[in-house]
Amino acid sequence: MRSASAFGGIVAFNKPLDEKTAEKLNEVFLEIICAPGFESGSLEILKTKKNRRIIKIIRPPDGSELQIKSVPGGLLAQERDNSTLDTIGFKNVTLRKCSAGELEDLKFAWVVCKHTKSNAIVYVKNKKTVGVGAGQMSRIDSAKIAAEKAARFGHDLNGAVAASDAYFPFADGLLEIASKGICAVIQPGGSVRDAEVIAAANEKNIAMIFTGIRNFNH
Repeated sequence: MRSASAFGGIVAFNKPLDEKTAEKLNEVFLEIICAPGFESGSLEILKTKKNRRIIKIIRPPDGSELQIKSVPGGLLAQERDNSTLDTIGFKNVTLRKCSAGELEDLKFAWVVCKHTKSNAIVYVKNKKTVGVGAGQMSRIDSAKIAAEKAARFGHDLNGAVAASDAYFPFADGLLEIASKGICAVIQPGGSVRDAEVIAAANEKNIAMIFTGIRNFNH
């Protein structure tokens, strides 16, 4: 298997960064490191690398419900996607039901998928992201790219789960995912062809959960 180097990348954390992690980060060339805080000594370790940008993430004030983006000739103001695992629903719509372990993987996959550029497909196994397909015009292409990335790094998708940030407009996307050995899928639902997608999942003995919330991230 041919390895690929991470060069000039960006790493972000959702909790304060400690010294041990800082030392590991210094083993590769990273241009930007973001974290909500830096434990004693970690900041000094990170500063030993030149031309590195270290950013402290500050949570926006409570009540900040709008997300502002620039568009040609003006600004776009839209409601922020504040959906969480506590606010979405979990409706099992297939004959096969999720096991407890599969459900935990599906929840993890949903969180990763929510923050991935649309159209997004994320594969997870044992609470580890093993494949991501993002920013494609076709959800099928995202599914294929995620599987290719998983295979490139030696991940076996048999028994893994998948998350989609939007519904499957046709059954073909679900069938593409099923062909990779995926055992369960989480998606918003809401397509006029949901019945076809559910039938395809039942035919492939895949468990599927609807959340009722689309998480497009453009």
